[in-house]
Formats: sequence, C-alpha cells, structure tokens
Amino acid sequence: MRWKRVMQLLDVHCEGEIGKVATGGVPKIPGKTVAEQLRWLNTDPKGQELRRFLVLEPRGAPIGSVNLLLPPKHPEADAAFIILQPDQAHASSGSNSICVTTALLESGIVDMQEPETVVVLETAAGLVKAKAQCRDGHCESVTLTMVPSFVHQLDAKITTQQWGDISVDLAYGGIFYALVDAPQIGLAIAPENARKLVEAGMLLKAEINRQFHVVHPEIPEISGVAYVMFRDQDPDGAVRTCTTMWPGRVDRSPCGTGNSANLATLHARGKIKPGERFLSRSIIGSEFQVGLEGLTSVGDRAAVIPTITGRGFTFGLHQVALDAFDPLGAGFALSDVWGDAAASLN
Repeated sequence: MRWKRVMQLLDVHCEGEIGKVATGGVPKIPGKTVAEQLRWLNTDPKGQELRRFLVLEPRGAPIGSVNLLLPPKHPEADAAFIILQPDQAHASSGSNSICVTTALLESGIVDMQEPETVVVLETAAGLVKAKAQCRDGHCESVTLTMVPSFVHQLDAKITTQQWGDISVDLAYGGIFYALVDAPQIGLAIAPENARKLVEAGMLLKAEINRQFHVVHPEIPEISGVAYVMFRDQDPDGAVRTCTTMWPGRVDRSPCGTGNSANLATLHARGKIKPGERFLSRSIIGSEFQVGLEGLTSVGDRAAVIPTITGRGFTFGLHQVALDAFDPLGAGFALSDVWGDAAASLN
C-alpha cells in the first residue's frame, strides 16, 4: 500500500458525543506551549491539512471530534490534547476530556489503578484534573476539575429579525459561549427540534461575533464565541442544554465547557454556592453532574472552579490513511450532509 500518512484512532463517546482519540501516528505539532500548538493548527496550512484529513470526508463526518493526543509540556500533566472539529482546532472540551481519559486508561497508555485513577490533562486552556472511578479494567465514570470559568457579560442584547431582541450571557468555560434561554426563540430542547435549534444557533453565533469581541485575558489564542448553548429547565429542576456546533449539529452530551460557562453565570447571579451541585441533561437525555468546587480569579475577573462528572465508552479501534495519489486526499464536504457550510469547507 502507498500510504503517506497513517494514524490510529480509538473510538470513544461521552454520554453520546463522539470524541475519537488519535493515539498513534500523530505528527509533531510545533509550539512551545499547547496554546501555541493550537494556534499553529488553526493558522498553518499544514495544520489545517491535518485537521481536514481527520474530520472531513471521506475519512471524517460532521458528528463528533478528533482529539490529537500530544506529549505534555507541563511537568504535572500525564498527557496533552487538542480537539479538532470541522471549523477549527479548539482549546478545551469536557466531553472530550472524558473521552481522552477513558482512552488513556482503557488502552493502557496510562496505568489504571482501581478503584480510582487521577489523570492530569493539559489543554490550551490549562490543566484539567480527571478523577476516574475504575473497576474490572473499565473506566466507570470521570469527574473533571475544569479550568477556571468566568462571566464576560451578563444580559448582552442583540436584535434579530427572527425573534426580536434576544438576551444572551457571554461566558468562558474553557472556550467562550453565548448562553441563550431557549424560550426566547420559542423552541423546546428536544430531539425533534435539533435542526431548528442548530439553525438558530448558527444565526445567533454569527451576529454575536459581529457585535461582541471576547478574548481570554491571559491566553490570547482563545478568542471569539465558539458556540451558542441554549438552556432551559426540566420539571425536576435539572438544567437542559443544547450546544449548537458548526457547521450545523448539536452536542449529544450536556456539554462540559458550556456547563462550566453557565455555572459562572449562575454564581454571578447568586443562584449557586461553593459545594453545591446540579444535574444537567442533554437534548438526548444523557446527564452530567455539575459542581462548584471553589472560587478564584482570572486576571481581574472573578471566576469559579467547576467540576463535571460523566461517563465515557470505547466502541472501536481503527486506522485512517492517506494514499499519496488520492485526488480527494484534502477532504471534501457536500451540502446534503454538511449543509450550506459545505461551500466554505471546500
């Protein structure tokens, strides 16, 4: 076979959200820090080529992420990783942190200790401590101590043609979110509304990024609103979430970074105190436990330290390869699956 690139991927999902983990064949990613490696992946043609190779057709698909497993830079970290998605490489993700932890332990890359193993993950947003509950060689659940999360602006106002004036909270949970109460757009967070929620999320994200500029006060590589997360409340008090993701899909998990951002808004409004926890459900009903571990600061901003508990499951192992003579090696997308964004992907 005439392959010029071969990579091994472990298939993992966290509460329904696919987060494949590239465990073998990952090329050297330039950069002295993980944040610099993130910037290289997003700006250098070779970095973009690698992302397209893994996430676009014929090897990839719109659903899910691919996590590049990297040697850590920080002396306390067991591994580093960066999340690849169709739009760009991203700094942090709760569901993907759970997928990576599960992959590290169940593959033997990091020794599993029962009943509990602590894994320290390095992301472009900082260190994430993963405490895994383990039994019989299986990672049963993972509790993440996320990076400090903070509010950028509460009750920011935008005017839309579709829904009139919309109030949004802009907050950081490892990446920046616009948090929108779903009743404002007249939709319940339910599987049958997934397409309508995505379409609304894409419109709102574009408008929000036109009107507001957000950048991390200490990590300039992290800027711009990455996702719109719709939120609502279930009858039992659980937070129902739906994170909308480019080019047009919803997060199957309750979303760890989104819930971290939302936690910062809840604390800023006096609705949660350190030591308290709540249940968050996704659009498909899968669940995270969200906790407020403590308070801190990021630059001049008050911040919270969130915890996220969920489950990861391995479901396959495969290799992807690039034939040196494949005319479609750069990847492609069609609007039947990828929507209108196919034009920009191509």
